[in-house]
Amino acid sequence: MLKQSTIKKSVSAVGIGLHSGTKVKLTMLPAATDVGIVFRRIDLSPPIDFPASALGVGDTRMASTLTHGNQKVSTVEHVMSACAGLGIDNLYIDLSAEEIPIMDGSASSFVYLLQQAGKEEQNADRKFIRIIKSVEVREGVGDEEKWARLDPHHGFKLKFFIEFNHPAVDGTRQTAEVDFGNVSYIKEVSRARTFGFVQDVESLRGIGLARGGSFENAIVLDEFRILNADGLRYEDEFVRHKILDAVGDLYLIGHPLLASYSAHKSGHGLNNKLLRALLSQSDAYEIVSFKSMELAPYSYLQQIAEQWLPT
Repeated sequence: MLKQSTIKKSVSAVGIGLHSGTKVKLTMLPAATDVGIVFRRIDLSPPIDFPASALGVGDTRMASTLTHGNQKVSTVEHVMSACAGLGIDNLYIDLSAEEIPIMDGSASSFVYLLQQAGKEEQNADRKFIRIIKSVEVREGVGDEEKWARLDPHHGFKLKFFIEFNHPAVDGTRQTAEVDFGNVSYIKEVSRARTFGFVQDVESLRGIGLARGGSFENAIVLDEFRILNADGLRYEDEFVRHKILDAVGDLYLIGHPLLASYSAHKSGHGLNNKLLRALLSQSDAYEIVSFKSMELAPYSYLQQIAEQWLPT
């Protein structure tokens, strides 16, 4: 039987928000079965819960943001990606401000925190959302067209295409495919950093975004080249970060997906639109559990288990 899991003990970190520039303390705590991932704004009185939910996403400008009335928790995708990659089902994430700390711009700091906390198996079946009919969303036309799609697959894999028309990006591979049946999330995805362009900074800050961005938490590019002295962590780090984001965005549906995801120039908005399209079609998915390992997507689940082995 495949069981749900949480963490064994609480762990904390302090950082700044990528977009708000605000200092924030994040604390991860164990949660009971069937709670899911819940963000808690403990700086508010009374505190407000923001359950990880595709339908709870109220803003997708440059990040995935959960909203509750006029309050929010922004930039949840990297920590959600880490939870998905390590197979955490139930977790409280307490915050002292409105935005998840950006840390180094990837999911690796959140992976480290989860590993420090340890994984606790719980006495309840793990639930999966299995795609049984393809779902696709599209926006734009011609060269501006972008799309995202979920197809049936007994496991979880992602394929992403990017197109930025920038010499530094064009010089790397712009297509990446990751099958978690045979690829390590920690080694091959979690360290890919977010990226941004110097020429966009002024306009983004004018609308309250990118105020905490720096060389320490993003790949920064001018019109021609990468400005970070240490270069790239992966040859295809740009598109690999898009996969990292997609893993986190898709986990906002509330359960791990059994699906093949493919996308062209997608982002947080289109990823959320895809999940909403899926949830609106009751014949496109089913919620399943596995009483026997023989019936489960064993290779994918084994890969998640290996993330917790000592290195």
